[in-house]
Amino acid sequence: MEKIKLHGFNNLTKTLSFNLYDVSYTKTVADRNDYIQYIDEEYNAPKLTEILQNVTTIIGAKILNVAVQDYEPQGASVTILICEESEPPSSQVYEYMPHNPSVVGHLDKSHITVHTYPEYHPDNGVCTFRADIDVSTCGEISPLVALNYLINSFDADIMTIDYKVRGFTRDYRGKKLFIDHDISSIQEYIDQEFLDIYQMIDVNVYQENTFHTKCKVRNFRLDDYLFNLTEEDLARKDKEKITKRLQREIDEIFYGRNMPDPGFY
Repeated sequence: MEKIKLHGFNNLTKTLSFNLYDVSYTKTVADRNDYIQYIDEEYNAPKLTEILQNVTTIIGAKILNVAVQDYEPQGASVTILICEESEPPSSQVYEYMPHNPSVVGHLDKSHITVHTYPEYHPDNGVCTFRADIDVSTCGEISPLVALNYLINSFDADIMTIDYKVRGFTRDYRGKKLFIDHDISSIQEYIDQEFLDIYQMIDVNVYQENTFHTKCKVRNFRLDDYLFNLTEEDLARKDKEKITKRLQREIDEIFYGRNMPDPGFY
């Protein structure tokens, strides 16, 4: 691709918002608590920090600061402040250390954040893990190049992906450029292996350089959603009831609305 000759620094801001959900069924309160604990350990602050540090490397940015926090009773947050191109002064770089759980620092040009939200239905055994990741960059670097890595880092049943280019930069003649790369759909940046796994729909506003893609798994296999049990542990009627509960949960999240109660609760 031919590079665009710009006047000065590229002032465009590119933001990728990656929202994902993992859905599971737990039979007992003890199983539910075990699931929440499992998620809390699997996606704690150190693990999330590692993922975001890898994203920083993939997009070609430099880390300025890292702020991390685990929460009670569950959940975690990580914020990484990054800059583009040149290495920042060593006094501004903070290396994550597990015994130092929280650091606050300044923002240079860009940031990456993640927040997690494990939760559960109080009555029907359905548990949901949600993670919100935002990668915001200024200049030439684009968060889209890290999209496949993020998809591969989480075993998500539903994903909502938003990409927005804001502001403008100028070419060497002074003409405004409101976007500096070709894109008609976020799906263009997703590997075929993931396109095969997920059903996807787009809602794009091209004149606003705003792109939105929703994804949900194509094939439902009950065993993939059972925590601390298998299909062999369930009677046929229980399998049918649990399948309906899980599929309803997935559809409600995917379509963003509550479905009519079919009466199997």
